[in-house]
Amino acid sequence: MPGDPPGGRRAALVWGVGVAVYFVAVIFRTSLGVAGLDAADRFGVNASALSTFSILQLLVYAGMQIPVGLMVDRLGTKKVLTIGVLLFTLGQLGFAFSPSYPMALASRALLGCGDAMTFISVLRLGTRWFPARRGPLVAQLAGLVGMAGNLVSTIVIARLLHGVGWTAAFAGSAGAGVLVLVLLLLFLKDHPEGHEPEPVPHAGAAYVRRQIAASWREPGTRLGLWVHFTTQFPAMVFLLLWGLPFLVEAQGLSRETAGELLTLVVASNMVIGLVYGQIIARHHAARAPLALGTVAATATLWATTLVWPGDHAPMWLLVTLCTVLGACGPASMIGFDFARPANPPERQGTASGIVNMGGFVASMTTLFAVGVLLDATGDDYRIAFSSVFVLEALGVAQILRLRSRTARRERERLVASRVEAVHVAA
Repeated sequence: MPGDPPGGRRAALVWGVGVAVYFVAVIFRTSLGVAGLDAADRFGVNASALSTFSILQLLVYAGMQIPVGLMVDRLGTKKVLTIGVLLFTLGQLGFAFSPSYPMALASRALLGCGDAMTFISVLRLGTRWFPARRGPLVAQLAGLVGMAGNLVSTIVIARLLHGVGWTAAFAGSAGAGVLVLVLLLLFLKDHPEGHEPEPVPHAGAAYVRRQIAASWREPGTRLGLWVHFTTQFPAMVFLLLWGLPFLVEAQGLSRETAGELLTLVVASNMVIGLVYGQIIARHHAARAPLALGTVAATATLWATTLVWPGDHAPMWLLVTLCTVLGACGPASMIGFDFARPANPPERQGTASGIVNMGGFVASMTTLFAVGVLLDATGDDYRIAFSSVFVLEALGVAQILRLRSRTARRERERLVASRVEAVHVAA
């Protein structure tokens, strides 16, 4: 489209620096997933208290999404990412040296605050440096790199944890935050020359209300939130905290085998992310079918695993479950593909923040529900993980409600843009 950023090698370099920041943020975010059992022993806590780590981290993350979106729209990507790196690095260091459960909680909250500033910033960076037609693929690639950070957690952090111990593993990993901070300060730029955004008028609280209200009025923004809500959380809950305990305690696997299955989730996510990005870039109408199909497949595999007769599900079923869970991350990225065309450039950060809240609110709710149900039922994982289906049903109902409204609004916008193009040509 006329006025689109040019993309190219320079764009890839700048965007790569931003994605490197997100990569490190995901490593820090998911490092607790491989340390859940160690954290329970270190701080002497039960399942509910253990889940509080991730719940608090996600509560801060979700609560920061709209403020961060407003900050990105107002301050630009570089400033927001710099603040985020400083916060999540300090949070990881604090977690390494925390002598008590309350201090460890505070460190995870600080980490969640910094982590919250990364992904929306990276999405905005992509829209500023690449043509609009590249949007779905660029967003999926960002999610793919984030999952690579999860892969580092499941492989590297897990080995460090059991090799050099808690403090050395978490403190050593914090060095990655210092590295990306240096790269960020040296190389990242908000936009290419000649593509400066229009100045955004604002008047304090009035500006905030205007940005949020205008974004929320768009059915594409609301549909994006519910797609993100419904698709992301099953894999997030599994990778962030409860996957390893489920596989070890409920399925009788060794830690090594359980770690390999967590790695499979991440590897599957990376492959499927590339496939989804290419499909959506070529066939925009595939967005909703891909999202709903992912939800259906996830629910089917979870139900089969939980109702399987006997004490343990067979390995082939666990492998299939983990492979399908890998589609959850790419499917959640589809939510941004609904919000992006529904909002002008000056609202992209705010709209992305609203969408990004969805999956993390669902994840936080499920993390809490699983922890409470495990304590209440004597560690019955079948009952605890059944809470997944409640949130999936709620999300699917909202997607179906908003789907046609969003499609109609997109058609109207397309017709209007074509009419405007004809008038300009005339």
